[in-house]
Amino acid sequence: MMTVAAARLLENGAICFVGIGLPSAAANLARATHAPEVVLIYESGPIGTKPEVLPLSIGDGELAETADTVVSTPEIFRYYLQGGRIDVGFLGAAQLDRFGNINTTVIGDYAAPRVRLPGAGGAPEIAACAGEVLIILRQSPRALVERLDFITSAGHLEGGDWRARAGLPGKGPTAVITDLGILRPEPGTQELVLTSVHPGATRSEAEAATGWPLRIAADCGETPAPRPHELAALRDLHERTARAHSAA
Repeated sequence: MMTVAAARLLENGAICFVGIGLPSAAANLARATHAPEVVLIYESGPIGTKPEVLPLSIGDGELAETADTVVSTPEIFRYYLQGGRIDVGFLGAAQLDRFGNINTTVIGDYAAPRVRLPGAGGAPEIAACAGEVLIILRQSPRALVERLDFITSAGHLEGGDWRARAGLPGKGPTAVITDLGILRPEPGTQELVLTSVHPGATRSEAEAATGWPLRIAADCGETPAPRPHELAALRDLHERTARAHSAA
């Protein structure tokens, strides 16, 4: 449900900077269903990549082999991302706060962390410069927290008009897709509020799985259930990926 709901938010023809993991699954599902002309870019340099299976990392040869072209990483960031040529950045997160700020660096004190996470990669630049940012993660009080242990990538930081005052060109996070529903920033405050609940989930479950007092939009409804062709495409994608990686 989470992958399907995230995939639906990608428009056909959009230029999308994709992270590995759930963002990659959602972006490739969109390409396999309603958005065949979406242009997928990964930070290792492939542009217009059309992988048959989900990549293991940004360095997976599948991305380069199926791309329209491959450029250097500095060109991806300087010319395409910082140049305002990316419509959507698709990111994951380990921790997220109410203003869409992301932590992928450490859990606990930075000098002596309990857990060291994968790190920033290109996420800070994507969060700053992409036209808009979609974030996908599983919802729990450990993931959606009152205060981040470390801010890796800025969303709306302190809320309000912070991004405009900071001079960041992109809109920042426009939707957070979890396994329970979809959260969107409230106009004005930019605080994330629940705008849609997935089938089988409840508002109270979403509230309990959030580390701050989650507000619910007045028009909060139910996310449309996955359609047969969406499920078939997603299952086929995962089956192809499992066969390819087990063979390797």
